[in-house]
Amino acid sequence: MRIEKLRLLRLQIVLFLAVGLITPAFAQDKEEEKLEAAINVLNGFSEMQENIPAQLLAISKGIIIVPRMINAGLMIGGKHGKGIAMVKKSNGEWSDPVFITITGGSIGAQIGVQAVDLVLIFKNSKTLTDIGNGSFTLGGDLSVAAGPMGRSSSANTDYKLEAEVYSYSRSKGLFAGITLNGAALGVDSKANNAFYDNFSDAKTVFTRSNDSSKTVRELKETLDDLN
Repeated sequence: MRIEKLRLLRLQIVLFLAVGLITPAFAQDKEEEKLEAAINVLNGFSEMQENIPAQLLAISKGIIIVPRMINAGLMIGGKHGKGIAMVKKSNGEWSDPVFITITGGSIGAQIGVQAVDLVLIFKNSKTLTDIGNGSFTLGGDLSVAAGPMGRSSSANTDYKLEAEVYSYSRSKGLFAGITLNGAALGVDSKANNAFYDNFSDAKTVFTRSNDSSKTVRELKETLDDLN
């Protein structure tokens, strides 16, 4: 009987260690999938006629990409999604990605469930680098407006709007207008800890551009190609 208990205890220890080894790798795979989904979102927008203007991306200082944000409502609506944020450094390079969350609610005439790809273009990088100090609210802490569309959009007219953030969204291949006022952006600490071995805070990640993984390189190259 005692031998059986020892065998069972040994098996439990082995399984515990195995889970400890496997779980981080599995978690990192999930974050890799988020990065790949972000790349697909950018490629999808670039293929559309009413795409995000290259001029706006050229002068942008930061970007958030949220693949398949769930936008649902029955009079009282809600939205939730997970994505990535990056800032453009002074030398024009994009920083390593920080994993973020977006959550919010709204009240009004609305019904149904919609999966929306969301891209937010930031005029000021400090807005994103300060995200580690706590979540901020779109439409409250930050002014947000629907961004100009199309390859021929004029930077001299469209980009003099007062909004700090320009939003782009699409559903099933079409641009979709959604309300982001009241949506809170925050750092996804669990995802960042799973992806980075030495994650300390979002601000530190935003200052560096040394992640050499294939997916991160492809994401940065995709952003560069859109300019």
